Amino acid sequence: MAATGPRSSLRGALGRQLLLTLVVFSFACEACKKVIFHTPSKLEADKVVGRVNLKECLGSADHIQSSDPDFRVLEDGSVYTAHAVVLSDEKRSFTIWLSDSKKQTQKEIPVLLEHQKKVLRKRHTKETVLRRSKRRWAPIPTSMMENSSGPFPLLLQRVQSDAEQNYTIVYSISGPGVDQEPLNLFSMDRKTGSLYCTQPVDREEYDVFDLIVRASTADGYSAELPLPLSIRVEDDNDNRPIFTEAIYNFEVPESSRIGTTVGVVCATDRDEPDTMHTRLKYSITEQTPRSPGKFSVHASTGAITTVYVLDREVVDKYSLKMKVQDMDGRSYGLMSTATCIITVKDSNDNLPTFRQNAYETSVEENTFNVEILRIPVEDKDLINTSSWRANFTILNGNENGHFSISTDKETNEGVLCVVKALNYEENRQVVLEIGVRNEAPFTGDVTRIMTNMNRAFVTVHVKDQDEGPECKPAVQYVQIKENSPVGSKIKVYKAYDPETRSSSGLRYKLLYDPKGWITINEFSGSVETSKTLDRETATPSGALYSVTVLAIDKGGRSCTGTLVVNIEDENDNPPEIAQNFLVICKTKMKYVDITAVDPDEPIHGAPFYFSLANASPEINRLWGLVRFNDTAAHLSYRKNAKSQEYLIPITVKDRGNQSITKTLTVNLCDCTNQGQCRTTAPRTGVILGKWAILAILLGIALLFSILLTVVCGFVSARNKKSFPEDLAQQNLIISNTEAPGDNKVCSASGFTTDTVNNSSQGFCGTMGSEVKNGRQETIEMVKGGNQTLELCQGAGHHHTLGSCRGGTMETDHSEWHSFTQPRLGEKLHLCNQDEDHMPSQDYVLTYNCEGRGSPAGSVGCCSEKQEEDGLDFLNNLETKFTALAETCTKK
Repeated sequence: MAATGPRSSLRGALGRQLLLTLVVFSFACEACKKVIFHTPSKLEADKVVGRVNLKECLGSADHIQSSDPDFRVLEDGSVYTAHAVVLSDEKRSFTIWLSDSKKQTQKEIPVLLEHQKKVLRKRHTKETVLRRSKRRWAPIPTSMMENSSGPFPLLLQRVQSDAEQNYTIVYSISGPGVDQEPLNLFSMDRKTGSLYCTQPVDREEYDVFDLIVRASTADGYSAELPLPLSIRVEDDNDNRPIFTEAIYNFEVPESSRIGTTVGVVCATDRDEPDTMHTRLKYSITEQTPRSPGKFSVHASTGAITTVYVLDREVVDKYSLKMKVQDMDGRSYGLMSTATCIITVKDSNDNLPTFRQNAYETSVEENTFNVEILRIPVEDKDLINTSSWRANFTILNGNENGHFSISTDKETNEGVLCVVKALNYEENRQVVLEIGVRNEAPFTGDVTRIMTNMNRAFVTVHVKDQDEGPECKPAVQYVQIKENSPVGSKIKVYKAYDPETRSSSGLRYKLLYDPKGWITINEFSGSVETSKTLDRETATPSGALYSVTVLAIDKGGRSCTGTLVVNIEDENDNPPEIAQNFLVICKTKMKYVDITAVDPDEPIHGAPFYFSLANASPEINRLWGLVRFNDTAAHLSYRKNAKSQEYLIPITVKDRGNQSITKTLTVNLCDCTNQGQCRTTAPRTGVILGKWAILAILLGIALLFSILLTVVCGFVSARNKKSFPEDLAQQNLIISNTEAPGDNKVCSASGFTTDTVNNSSQGFCGTMGSEVKNGRQETIEMVKGGNQTLELCQGAGHHHTLGSCRGGTMETDHSEWHSFTQPRLGEKLHLCNQDEDHMPSQDYVLTYNCEGRGSPAGSVGCCSEKQEEDGLDFLNNLETKFTALAETCTKK
């Protein structure tokens, strides 16, 4: 496609005509096969060489590239020269590469350029000679006015190609406004190249349209390169400025300096930037409250600043009506408004003040942790803020720490309290100076900063109380010598009545005396020794011995104090040798160290003096003793001493000539380790190993388990549901079983055995009868130690086995029967009634005699005479019998 330049010569026009003819011929070839173009020897830049049918080769190609940088290929297959090309050879070839990235497909089209000499034809005399003219294919950028009123279609510009001189050119456009949104906004005359706008355009939606203009021949070949054409939409002031918010909310502290920025308002305008249409101007049109004006706004930035000092206590909120106008605020500019609400924040510009300068209150002595006064203050600042909340301070008068003051968070009052008890006898009146300030720093008048604390005075009157004695000081010290005789006077312990400062009428008593060494006179308080004082056994600390004394007045009030007795040491204890048995290995040791200690004070202790005391000549000959330091000595042996045990008496003496003699057992042994010879040492006790200790513990555990088993068996045997000596005293057993019972007897251990003739101690667990060979045999339970139950047999009639004691059977039951019959009848009659005292038919059942030899056996246990002492149970059945009766009578 040709660019703007001089008109082509006739020779160039003839060459293009010949080239187009060759192109048409070349396209007769098959796709993807070699394409041949016949071209002149010289080709100008941006000249069409020919056209290749790319769709027949690869219709979905999205990438087209030429292997020869001197040529380029457009999307429609047109081949152009990238710059001026001279064909030096008769032939030149290159390849067009086509690729589809989605399908991963590539194809090639070989292109062959053949040089062909131009055939000149004679020009007729009447033919017009073509002359070069100025190209019009690169028009100047076009603009149009937004919101144009027409008439439409509105001619914007005409595009013309110089190829019209030789060919019939068809013009077309594409891009936004044509085949892209907004559609059909522009149109072009295909023949003349005139560009039209079909309707008004809003610049705020589309400010520039970048179109592509194409010029092609009638048969579809591109006569020119695609021409970019920009259409710029000129702005019209059709948009008013708009505030970013309808209502602005700002805060500013009161007492702020003049010129303090409160906030910034901002507006936007959709018109073209950097024009008068978007040059905005801000202003305040109205303020509420109206007078005086407290704020100003910067015309260009919209920053609102203070022009006066604000006082929240006067006005706490302002409302401003803001206006913004374009065209730099000129009257014909467009405008809009917004509201700005400015809240004045509280700051501490008002000091808290006391309602009065002096206060008075009173408190009883010896009381503490009590509230004695509330001090109100006034503050004009905002309630429940740090500028309103008060902090109270006691400036003077509280040197002893008797008082504290805090703030009540609800009422903002100062709460004065006594935290340490006052003494009426010491101080009957206290004057306090109280100061108050806010939690927040003061921001008001600078001249008041140095005096930003308000002050008041509080006089506290102390009331007298009738109080008990005082033991002062709480700890009293006294000194006495050790081993002083019993009854030695130590001192007089005194407590005082705080009102009279006198000790008269007080009584004394020892509350705590760990060893009972001290006595105190109840009325005078005189302290004496009741036993001999031993410093070494007094306390773990040795010299100090403490007792607690109680002082009581006539009203029963009391106080306690501590009396500390410092016991002066005497040299009443000799030094003691720490060792009893020593081992010396001759192969390694020449001596052994002997150490001594003295429980007395150091002044009565070391240095110690060691010596062999009344030793035998053999000991003196074989052993030597040399002092090593103040508390130890070396015991050494001679070379001729034999390996054996020696009994060596050693005397040790302190500096006060207190001495003691102790005989040490020394084992002189041929060993390398002292542990090898310790087995020969005399044993004062047995040292058990871990396995021995474990065996002992296991044995003890085994004994305990056996004992526990025996106890549990005994308890369980007693708790068994068996008949005691007095059968009726324990349970009432009703049995309707008439069949023979089991032939079983219960042993003393609680187990049931199948043998009747068995030695037992306890009671039988099963009672019944058995019929063998026409005879009935009955077994009854017998209590007794190591007695045998024997079977009493009879022939042809009913037999009963009674208590067999010593082989004698009791047969007289008349006395037992006469005693139990009326009582059992009365009990059964009462139990045979229900809750309404009506006869119950389901409790006591009447059975007729079933004749001789009944399988039910005998009830001889009930008719047997028992011991007289066991018959009282009939009158004392009470809860057990009643509960049983109630259970049986429930329907």
